[in-house]
Amino acid sequence: MLCLLLAVGHADAADGQSSPTPVLLILGDSLSDAYNLPREAGWAHGLAERLADDKRVVNASISGDTTAGGLARLPALLDEHQPSQLLLILGGNDGLRALSPAQLERNLAAIIERAQAHSVEVFLMQIRLPANLGPAYLQRFEAVYPRLAEQYGLELLPFFLEDIFDEPGMIMDDGIHPSEQAQPKMLDALWLSLSPLLE
Repeated sequence: MLCLLLAVGHADAADGQSSPTPVLLILGDSLSDAYNLPREAGWAHGLAERLADDKRVVNASISGDTTAGGLARLPALLDEHQPSQLLLILGGNDGLRALSPAQLERNLAAIIERAQAHSVEVFLMQIRLPANLGPAYLQRFEAVYPRLAEQYGLELLPFFLEDIFDEPGMIMDDGIHPSEQAQPKMLDALWLSLSPLLE
């Protein structure tokens, strides 16, 4: 009888333990790394504040990173943070360097497969490139994302700069990176498509 009571008490104690907060991992480049801004000014920091009661956001974005770099870094990130969800916003630097869309696709596919092998839910964002890279390259590059979303059964999130890129003050003088004023608008654009998935 005493053994049974001890066993029941142990089970109740275990049930009372709070489970760890789910982790949302962001794997991106300068668009997510608050390039040339304080990190606290970036949209990813704003997302962490919005989700503070429900999730822990780990922003593992690095300015200048490519899909190859993200793929190389992913195993250690998965081991360290044990995320339940991955927000994948990579490819812009591949495009700006005119790297092969086939290589882009292989790297993104490998990231998705590795994450899914760890039971991580993946959200993939469509990446858009400047028009000066030429229509033929743009078409091949941008087609990679919906193709991967269909292949792996992912939600394809719209590019969070698409509707604000041409607004005054949204882009830095380099013509590429979003300004501090753009960060809240990027977050709002992302939130529209991401928040229903997080629920």
